[in-house]
This record gives sequence, C-alpha cells and structure tokens, in this order.
Amino acid sequence: QVQLVESGGGLVQAGGSLRLSCAASGLTFSSYAVGWFRQAPGKEREFVAAMAWNGGYTVYTDSVKGRFTISRDNSENTVYLQMNSLKPEDAAVYYCAAGQRGGLLRNEMRYDYWGQGTQVTVSS
Repeated sequence: QVQLVESGGGLVQAGGSLRLSCAASGLTFSSYAVGWFRQAPGKEREFVAAMAWNGGYTVYTDSVKGRFTISRDNSENTVYLQMNSLKPEDAAVYYCAAGQRGGLLRNEMRYDYWGQGTQVTVSS
C-alpha cells in the first residue's frame, strides 16, 4: 500500500520559514516525480513546486520562485519543501504527490498518489 505522509506544517509569522517533509512508502520512490500543491480556503488546489524522478529538473509556480526550494532524498524516500520569507498568502493546506504518468509536472493529473496534507498558517 502506497502512503505519502506530510509533516512540518504549523503557524509561523510572515517572513518566517518552515520546512515541509513528505515521507513515502510502498513504492519505488526514486522512480517517481514528486510535487507539492496547496489549497487555501475557498480556492482550488494549485501547483507549488515539482521535481523530476532523477532530480534533474525542478519547476516552481511564479509566486514562490526564489523563496521555496523543493528537494528529495531518495535514500530516505522523502521529499522536502523549504519555505522561506513566508507571506500570509502562502497559508494553505500543502499536499505532496508522486507520479509516473506523462505530462507536465505542474499538472495534477500527472500524479498517482497524494498525501493527506499539512496545514501552513502565516500570521501577518
């Protein structure tokens, strides 16, 4: 059974940092592309960042470029999202995803498995 479990969310002041983790099990993690998405109240889920299976390519949504960094440790079956200079508009439930389907990394349909999400709250 495949599981993706996010952790590291919480409450932080604007300008602060958080590091999200997503631990994967039940799959050959190193052969999967990984992504982070987020959903704020009343809004649709949106793409945040993604990394190709071999770590050779990363992509970010424009609003987080220069502030967020996605990384992966295949030896630990874990993907990370380092979030710096957080803004109130970054507040959302953050989801990690893993997939082997074709298509753009920013496309939700690209992913086979999803975590349950972790809440990020940013106070102004």
